[in-house]
Amino acid sequence: MDHLTDQEISAVATLLSGERLSTFHAMAGTTRAAVALHQQMLQLAGALMSVTAVIEIALRNAVCDRLADHFGVDGWLRRPPASFVWKVEERSKIEAAVRGAQRAAYAKLSPSDKRALDQTVFRRGVPAGLAHELRVDARQKAIAVQSGQVITQLTMYFWKRLFSRDYEQTLWKPALKRIFPEKQIDRSAIAVQLERIYQTRNRVAHHEPVYGHRLFDTLSAVDFLASNLGTAGGDGRTALHKMLASEHAALENQAHLLRRGIETGVGVNHQCTKRGHSHNRASRNAHGEHRRTYADAACHIKPRSPDPLRS
Repeated sequence: MDHLTDQEISAVATLLSGERLSTFHAMAGTTRAAVALHQQMLQLAGALMSVTAVIEIALRNAVCDRLADHFGVDGWLRRPPASFVWKVEERSKIEAAVRGAQRAAYAKLSPSDKRALDQTVFRRGVPAGLAHELRVDARQKAIAVQSGQVITQLTMYFWKRLFSRDYEQTLWKPALKRIFPEKQIDRSAIAVQLERIYQTRNRVAHHEPVYGHRLFDTLSAVDFLASNLGTAGGDGRTALHKMLASEHAALENQAHLLRRGIETGVGVNHQCTKRGHSHNRASRNAHGEHRRTYADAACHIKPRSPDPLRS
């Protein structure tokens, strides 16, 4: 932040708000250092979001493929076999996702295509005086959406719920355990790691700071899931873990720099510049054992609850 004058720093601090900067000021000591720390955390959060997004997408697709095979019916998400019933919360999320997919599909239609839906919805003509909002809502509900369109509308909250205790007998044991083939991993281990990523993802999405134990726990959760989602190759590592290895190592390095900067009270810019060339240094041996079991992960991650079901 050396390129900004004190007056400019003050102006930026006003825009960011004193309330928001108070946390950073308490850690950094000065307004200039607080603004710099704020920016450093946002940059780290952006990099963290890209990695957690990959985990979410990979998990979602693995779950969908596995459940499609398990149920053996088309449209299993909205119309599962009679032997399986969604809990009320998940059924509500699916219905909301269908509506979201219909709204998204409607938004892509041309004005003429939107009007054409009236012939399907209002066979006797559009009722006189019908509010525009109700007309649009009826049009949207007439749009048939594919399962893939609905799936993309479901959030990580939905997918993590499938690893809760509520679905241990109906989803985990007969189906979802297979996407985490390591024998020692149980459902609660996955639930804990997903909860960590979910909570951090939400904080990042709302531009809240992520640092300290929360940050390192999230990085451990990413490593755990990437290491165990899918089958490992001959080197004992999954394809997902290999793909994320360099990004994960860079994030760990940034996290350690951030922690040292906060603990020592050294100006963030000075800290980053001084140690910038060590960015690519991995915090652990890249050729070591990467496929962690639940017992191994538990040494590093101590969840407050063995199985958090709600967020």
